[in-house]
Amino acid sequence: MKKYIVILLLLPLLFDSCSKVPITGRRQVNLLPESIMTEMSLASYNDFLKTNTPVPSSDPKARQVEIIGRKISHAVGKYMRKNDMAKRLKNFSWEFNLVDDNTPNAWCMPGGKVVVYTGILPFTKDDEGLACVMGHEIAHAVARHGNERMSQQLMVTFGAIGLDVALREKPEQTKEIFNMAYGLGSTLGTLAYSRSHESEADKMGMIFMAMAGYDPSKSIGFWERMATGGGTSTPEFLSTHPSHKTRIADLKAFLPEAMKYYKK
Repeated sequence: MKKYIVILLLLPLLFDSCSKVPITGRRQVNLLPESIMTEMSLASYNDFLKTNTPVPSSDPKARQVEIIGRKISHAVGKYMRKNDMAKRLKNFSWEFNLVDDNTPNAWCMPGGKVVVYTGILPFTKDDEGLACVMGHEIAHAVARHGNERMSQQLMVTFGAIGLDVALREKPEQTKEIFNMAYGLGSTLGTLAYSRSHESEADKMGMIFMAMAGYDPSKSIGFWERMATGGGTSTPEFLSTHPSHKTRIADLKAFLPEAMKYYKK
């Protein structure tokens, strides 16, 4: 009986919090205001930069990250305005940094703070490969996957308690949930997204890079290089990420749709 009472109490909140992911149209529930997500992510981002100095903008690789990031974010903004979804980027203030770290990784926090690790550049190889990575990470932020993951954990942890109460009376626990949603307990940016979120970001990322003038077919080559020399080798059923084989097959199947958005 208690379970049904909790569900009934949550229904109005869930109804008000439903939205659709751009491009895919999938319905999602995001309980946290994006302003709060941005505030929390900005604090984590600034803490990260204190101990990870960005590569100077005078470096050609850092400029490459900046240029590609600006092109993709501009294309995303244009698409969102055209489709009456500009408010989804209301709290975004884009930044693009390259950090000297051998880990093959990259991430984009809510609010548009993007970091690329030098360790992934041997796999990206060129502009298209890097656009694949950045398009994918930007897609996570635009799709609000972090908010969705955190909302799921909040409902599990706090049940029917009001979010304002959780944030006011249990700030440390709420912060811990944020860290879990983003995998911040160990390596910043190792995002704890589900397989469905990863697949959705793959598809959105292909379209975002295409909108920015980068050939989405080159994303397949990037993931093939990752499959042979980097990334996780964890079996798919034990991982939140799709296996390389599944991911590549899905990208090939989705490529004709992504190519519709591509203009050199």
